[in-house]
Amino acid sequence: MHPGPTAPAAPLTALLEDFSLEMTAKDVPALEQARRTLPAGTRVNITYLGNEDLPMRLAAARAVKAHGLVPVPHISARRLGSRAALEEFLAGLQDDGTGEHVFVVGGDPAHAHGPYDDALAVIRSGLLQQYGVRRVGIPGYPEGHPAIADGVLWSALRDKSAVLGGHGLTGDVITQFAFDAKPVLDWIERSREHGVEAPVRIGVPGPAGVRRLLAYAGRFGVATGASIARKYGLSLTNLMSTAGPDRFLHAFAEGYDPHRHGDVKVHFYTFGGLAATAEWVSRFRAGTSPAH
Repeated sequence: MHPGPTAPAAPLTALLEDFSLEMTAKDVPALEQARRTLPAGTRVNITYLGNEDLPMRLAAARAVKAHGLVPVPHISARRLGSRAALEEFLAGLQDDGTGEHVFVVGGDPAHAHGPYDDALAVIRSGLLQQYGVRRVGIPGYPEGHPAIADGVLWSALRDKSAVLGGHGLTGDVITQFAFDAKPVLDWIERSREHGVEAPVRIGVPGPAGVRRLLAYAGRFGVATGASIARKYGLSLTNLMSTAGPDRFLHAFAEGYDPHRHGDVKVHFYTFGGLAATAEWVSRFRAGTSPAH
């Protein structure tokens, strides 16, 4: 007879308080199911994809708010065709009461479609606070970026943190997802040494088919293959199985030291599995996460 599941240890429980997760505008129908297991006030980041338009993005933010959750719309700097396009988006969010929190990222395009070459240019524009934004999320890359040198990444992180403070905006850092806890812990500690004091939300893949998980990892430049499977506790013999981030979260909690790492929470990347991720988090927090 197998012993029953046990509740997460205290450090892990603290990390999972005020967790956040991510969705696309196309996930709005799944939000109805997901919100049943999400605590009221949970932050839900809404991605900014090239195949979605302004009405879709605004509707997604309204749906998040309508379910008692906190929308965090993404702004993809290089996808913005003009200053007017940014203002139109921000004005729409302000009118709907969904734009107090945003996440600003450079975005996938190699070249800017308009006047904003990177996230810092959007932050420096002064438009965010003009349209009622109070909190700004910025990205962090614990395992580096395939197209950006580490020195440039650190400089950008320092600059964005400083400019946010200078503009009277609070913020947090949301990291790209990873499969190995130690590099993430080391990166957070180093970010504190660089003077970045903002809370950090560590990116964690939610439960997803292994095939999809590895595909996303490759797309985002995260190391792929057998090493991922080993670190994450996956089996490549059954690519249609699902896996939750139990192993990563436990390893992270074991190494987490609030005195060295500061304020840290968890951000789940759902990869189209919004409802499944919400259910998994609920079960894991209650100590009933299935073994994988």
